[in-house]
Amino acid sequence: MQLHNLTAHSTHKKSPRIGRGGKRGKTSGKGMKGQKSRTGNSTRPEMRDIIKKLPKRRGFGKNRARTVNTERVRASVVNLGTLETAFPTGGEVNPRALAQKGLIRLRGAAAPVVKILGNGTLSHKFAVVGCQVSKMAQEKIIAAGGSVL
Repeated sequence: MQLHNLTAHSTHKKSPRIGRGGKRGKTSGKGMKGQKSRTGNSTRPEMRDIIKKLPKRRGFGKNRARTVNTERVRASVVNLGTLETAFPTGGEVNPRALAQKGLIRLRGAAAPVVKILGNGTLSHKFAVVGCQVSKMAQEKIIAAGGSVL
């Protein structure tokens, strides 16, 4: 076999460069006018498609840095059922006391923001001071004879 006996199995045909004069007239197969008919066109995908493809971006707006508040302090949550077992009758519930009992963690030297939720039952009374309280928890505390300050 010699080099002059070899034949190609496929043709090396390049796609024609369009829009540079010649036989393809007017729009040169690019449709009509506008950005997409221009050379070097690379339009960005829609924001909707980006959000669909990246689950970590769901729930945020276009500029996450501007829309998400990273300074927001999340409250430590405590249920009434745990307060029932941890505190005696007539005791005072505050963030420091909750941290001493081990129900919440201190964030540095400052006591964290605490929210008391209404899960569980309450049979004895106590005073809640310096904590956020949900409506149901407040109703149960007052019904048991306690107070929310």
